[in-house]
Amino acid sequence: MTEAADVDAVVLERRFDAPAEVIWRLWTDPDHFAQWYGPDGAAIPIATMDVRVGGRRHLAMEVTTPNGPMRMWFAGEYVDVVPHERLVYTESISDEDGNVLTPEAAGMPPGHPVVTEVRIDLEEHEGVTTVTVTHTGVPANSPGAAGWAMALAKLELLVAEVTGP
Repeated sequence: MTEAADVDAVVLERRFDAPAEVIWRLWTDPDHFAQWYGPDGAAIPIATMDVRVGGRRHLAMEVTTPNGPMRMWFAGEYVDVVPHERLVYTESISDEDGNVLTPEAAGMPPGHPVVTEVRIDLEEHEGVTTVTVTHTGVPANSPGAAGWAMALAKLELLVAEVTGP
């Protein structure tokens, strides 16, 4: 496991004992994606994904806060899709209809970008796939970085579950 420190991006690399085809399916199928995405304690009750260049993605994330449950919405567009190799999409905070919100309107701190970019690179060698996640626009030392690390740990558990012993 490596984690690069770049103030403008979260970069995480993980190796999975599974072919790229399996990782791709878990990342691009909404039902599978909802099983692992998000930090510990988060749920993804809604995920729609039209995985093609120009296709849209929209999801809801629910978390429990000291003030009770909170639902956040995210929307984006796929900008590069190479099955089993690379997936690139934009991500913005949105409302439940997929309309992009300014960070301030969503309660984010000043300076948070309106649009970020997520790039997933898959490299398979002898049935083991190295996944590199680069989330540009999210500081490496931010809560978003911790969220990605937790999500990838959950993905690892799901990979083990779907590939079996």
